[in-house]
Amino acid sequence: MSNVIPLSCKLFIVVIAIKLCTSAAHNVVDFGARGDGKTDSTSSFLKAWNAACNSDVPTASMVVPNGTFLVKSVTFTGPCKSDIKLLIHGTLIAPNNYRFLGSNESWIMFYSVSRLSIVGGTLNAKGSSLWSCKSVGNHCPFGARSLSFQSCNKVLVSGLKSFNSQRVHISINGCSNMILQRMKIIAPSRSPNTDGIHIGSSRNITITNSNIGTGDDCISIGQGSMKMRIDRIVCGPGHGISIGSLGSSAIENGVDGVIVTNSIFTQTQNGVRVKSWPKASDGYAKNLVFKNLTMRNVANPIIIDQDYCPTKSCTNSKNSGVKVSQVRFEQIKGTSLTQKAITLRCSSTNPCQGIELKDIDLTYVNHNFKKPTLSDCENARGFCTGFVYPKNCL
Repeated sequence: MSNVIPLSCKLFIVVIAIKLCTSAAHNVVDFGARGDGKTDSTSSFLKAWNAACNSDVPTASMVVPNGTFLVKSVTFTGPCKSDIKLLIHGTLIAPNNYRFLGSNESWIMFYSVSRLSIVGGTLNAKGSSLWSCKSVGNHCPFGARSLSFQSCNKVLVSGLKSFNSQRVHISINGCSNMILQRMKIIAPSRSPNTDGIHIGSSRNITITNSNIGTGDDCISIGQGSMKMRIDRIVCGPGHGISIGSLGSSAIENGVDGVIVTNSIFTQTQNGVRVKSWPKASDGYAKNLVFKNLTMRNVANPIIIDQDYCPTKSCTNSKNSGVKVSQVRFEQIKGTSLTQKAITLRCSSTNPCQGIELKDIDLTYVNHNFKKPTLSDCENARGFCTGFVYPKNCL
């Protein structure tokens, strides 16, 4: 009998060898994690991360299999030697006692990591007990963000679900070149400060094809952010999609280049909003586009509010230093729960410049249909094109 190995078999062996040499999978269970929902698996997750991060292969995987894994506050730190794929098939849960997380900035943080992909998975931060504490003011901790990215680059988050964060669900700060897609972010409408995604001091961030309903902003974009693309978002309940708040500090970076398109807002407090504090600041918001949006019973479908002061303690009313310019609202239709469907409340010392309303059709929902839909402008300079209803106030 011949001992010669056929050429096809040799090629198959070579392909398998190449795959083994170019990738490495690190299953958290192999490092001691247990998916029973009771065993603290934090250290096991860190061990699996460190093994993947230090792998001398082009791409290393950290795998969370099916199961429910109890994880306390943890930071996954880079830079790593290889690209990292975090594949989550199971669910990560926080401890039942909210104080285990409540005094930390974040539940799960990625710090200084580049070329990271996070695919699938469910996060349940069990934030309701902390919300209850806050509702009675019982010396509660501030609360942790569920998932934070700090100083990261080239990150993909796909198919992740996040439920009931103590505070912000996903925080992005000092990052660049990120894509977040096919996500589901959910918290009750009365849960405090549970923003879906908050972005600050970052650039080239894309959020697309996601469902976000929380007790605060679906998405908020803070100072120092540039080149944001938000597309195909289903938002509600919550406070809508916000630029700001800006101008809380006298010296701060602005926001430049935000595009929000093809999204639906349902029973939200606001639709699309730009907000700034009424005090001295060198901040700005410019080159903003809000296009092809549907409002379904939204309280304030279009709003610029430069008199934002939730604490009610501001003294320089309507004197925001933040400069708002080149803002386009286009192809926005639907229904408003308030009579003023468009509110452009700009600074008296720095009036808004270059505001454009194009093809707007918003109708006030009231039972007797006797009150007209209104727009309200203060210190706003711009123009209208196409059909605009309610009647233009620019």
